[in-house]
Amino acid sequence: MSRNLHVAIVGATGAVGIEMMRVLEKRNFPVGKLTLLASGRSAGKRIPFKGEDVVVQELKEDSFGGVDVALFSAGGGISKQFAPGAVQAGAVVVDNSSAFRMDEHVPLVVPEVNAGDIAKSRGIIANPNCTTAITLMALWPLHQAFGVKRLFAASYQAVSGTGAQAIEELRQQVDAIAKGGAIERKVYPHQIAFNVLPHVDGFLDSGYTREEMKMQNEGRRIMHHDKFLASVTCVRVPVYRAHSVAVNAEFERPVSVERAREVLSNAPGLKLVDDPSKNVYPMPLDCAGEDDCRVGRLRLDCALENGLAFWVAGDQLLKGAALNAVQIAERI
Repeated sequence: MSRNLHVAIVGATGAVGIEMMRVLEKRNFPVGKLTLLASGRSAGKRIPFKGEDVVVQELKEDSFGGVDVALFSAGGGISKQFAPGAVQAGAVVVDNSSAFRMDEHVPLVVPEVNAGDIAKSRGIIANPNCTTAITLMALWPLHQAFGVKRLFAASYQAVSGTGAQAIEELRQQVDAIAKGGAIERKVYPHQIAFNVLPHVDGFLDSGYTREEMKMQNEGRRIMHHDKFLASVTCVRVPVYRAHSVAVNAEFERPVSVERAREVLSNAPGLKLVDDPSKNVYPMPLDCAGEDDCRVGRLRLDCALENGLAFWVAGDQLLKGAALNAVQIAERI
């Protein structure tokens, strides 16, 4: 880029907002001025960035004067209220919420997949759902090679995907169990410690949750594949950070494990970690804090024609949110 930019982060005190600052600094994004925006409760807080403390300001309608790029991660309601005004003020908005993902006038982007769609923006670019983004990091190169028709998947989603209160709830429950104390539930409807909940987001009339349908709906837009089908079960697991997804995908053309390994090993933003004989495969513990997603457990699917089964994992606060947003900003 030819000049330093005025960057604003909306939702700066949240988990993703903090990660956005870290990613901007790590990737040496050309930030000339950083404006941190949050609710009135957080105004006045100081957050370090490049060796200096930046004071958090209260988000208001007039907060975007002079801003070049605004990274939003404060929920759909905030995005709908403030993103259009940010665009009118001259900023390009990269939004991490679900507010604009299915808007036909708003590009939904994973840069490794459809960076070209950024050029179609009218001022807002949407970040996809975290599980969708992580899955597509492995699915997209396979689609290019073999032509995906449909997939069946189960996600294993970390509690940090729900937010800071969920992280604390898991910690408190683990501590209570270790000490023989009582379990408290505030965030999740059931105990999350030493348990799994087949329930992420609200249920639809179909019996699927909204989270589960995002894989198909968002996947179609990102891959420009209107016939793509996805049947997904999203599961919350007692892991602090990084999501994993078990995928069984069916393709138009014959698949071989050898060719799939070759394709995946050359895909940007993805590491092939696949040696089961030595117990080597992707794990969320290894993905936490890492930019690249990891894929492994490759095998021919024994129930699908031209099918491949695989396991993909990635840090949902990074590739599923903050990193993907900054990558979009870099392309802008």
